Amino acid sequence: MSFLIPAAYADAAPAAAAGPAGTGFEWVFLIGFLVIFYLMIWRPQAKRAKEHKNLLGNLQKGDEVVTSGGIAGKVTKVTDDFVVIEVSDTVELKFQKAAIAATLPKGTLKAI
Repeated sequence: MSFLIPAAYADAAPAAAAGPAGTGFEWVFLIGFLVIFYLMIWRPQAKRAKEHKNLLGNLQKGDEVVTSGGIAGKVTKVTDDFVVIEVSDTVELKFQKAAIAATLPKGTLKAI
């Protein structure tokens, strides 16, 4: 079968460039990737976590809040880990503090 396809012989491979591996160019990409990761993911997430921690630390009786499940009500009791929220005149619900998503301006519940 070799008479139909002529044999191809490769020339000698050119000599590899003599220089240290990983010079500069790769480091620029690595550092650029780390900077983008920090600015787009790490920093905003840390900022949100700090704001949520401050929100939970400043909760007090009478605040109007919304839970992560969307239930709005007025805080009637605050303990270390739990909050009691009044959602109507006769209904009070207990939630973990971490379930509080946001505080509302005073008077918002009456306007709803």
